[in-house]
Amino acid sequence: MRIRLRAWILVGAGLLAVGAGPAYGADTSSAESAAGSEKYTVLDLGTLGGTRSKATAIDGNTVVGSSLTSGDAAEHGFTYDLRRHTMTDIGTLGDSSRATGVEGDYVVGESDLSAHGPTHGFAYNVRTRRLVDIGTLGGSSTNITGLSGDTVVGTSSLSGDVVTHAFAYSLRTRTMTDLGSLAGPSGNSTAAAVSGAIVVGSSSLPDTPAATKHGFAYNLRTRTMTDLGTLGGSSSTANDISGSTVVGQSRTAGNGLTGYAYDLRTGIRTDLGSHFLTAQLISGSTVVGGDGLLSSSFDLMTHTSAVIGSGRGVTEVKQITGNVMVGDNFAPNSFAFVSRVDSGDFTYLTSLGGLNSFATQVNRHGVVAGSAALPSADPSTANGPFHAAVWVPHTVA
Repeated sequence: MRIRLRAWILVGAGLLAVGAGPAYGADTSSAESAAGSEKYTVLDLGTLGGTRSKATAIDGNTVVGSSLTSGDAAEHGFTYDLRRHTMTDIGTLGDSSRATGVEGDYVVGESDLSAHGPTHGFAYNVRTRRLVDIGTLGGSSTNITGLSGDTVVGTSSLSGDVVTHAFAYSLRTRTMTDLGSLAGPSGNSTAAAVSGAIVVGSSSLPDTPAATKHGFAYNLRTRTMTDLGTLGGSSSTANDISGSTVVGQSRTAGNGLTGYAYDLRTGIRTDLGSHFLTAQLISGSTVVGGDGLLSSSFDLMTHTSAVIGSGRGVTEVKQITGNVMVGDNFAPNSFAFVSRVDSGDFTYLTSLGGLNSFATQVNRHGVVAGSAALPSADPSTANGPFHAAVWVPHTVA
């Protein structure tokens, strides 16, 4: 979740497009003219006074992300109200901050305590505008990876910063729960996602090399951790959950790699194949993932799969909500896209006058959040600064 400011500035300066033509060798209108029946209007959300900003998440009318402040002095998390068209600086726990998730009134993210100090997760209430340090499990740092209802999940170092454990933090009671590991207190674990009372992630195992891990599911009600096993090989991961279905990656009996889906209620495990090795996500019965080049969808009801987009370049899905997927297509430049599972529609999202754009999340109204390039003042580059942006379907009032 954490993005170093220096790396972000390099991307924002347009280096992706320097000396390169648009994707697929098409003209600069490629992003506007690609197949897809839905039309979108892009809106610039601005900054907190600096030159660059980016949006990382959206829920309802609230967009969150981070922005450089006046004089590009620091990076601060922000919230943006789409109804009032206002951006609010949420502050920091010391030096800098980045908002990474939002649900209802709650915003979560991470903040550096000092310029070279540790990072702590935070929770911010949009209504009260109060920023809270969620603390650690005794170590120096936390990393937030998921939010569901009033539950935040992530990974924290323990005392001594040698061991890390997955945690769940209750925004209601302001308490952090150590989820432990499959190897006991001395093992390592990381949380990847949460849905309702179930947290999923990966953990080391007892009496095995530290690098060998299995995916797990932790039930916050019963306080039990379940080893999700593998497809016959030595290791697995758990990367996302929807309802009772977990998705991740596993080694096979022949030591190959493949994606999988596992139903916690029935114990049924589905081998998704080699096209679902990376970035496994799930919504309902639809799984998406990639093979390092193309992204595909898989219907767990019909066991049918489909390539997302044209099959050209590198396609990366960042989020799936219902039938709507958003992400980026690189070839070699990056164009944000929206695609529908049900119709196969694939629509590129325009920039703010530059060339490149990035999409991160979509809300239930179909509004997409991300970042887009402004026009460049330098003729040798295709992009000016990147600003946080939303793309609004024309069907949305």
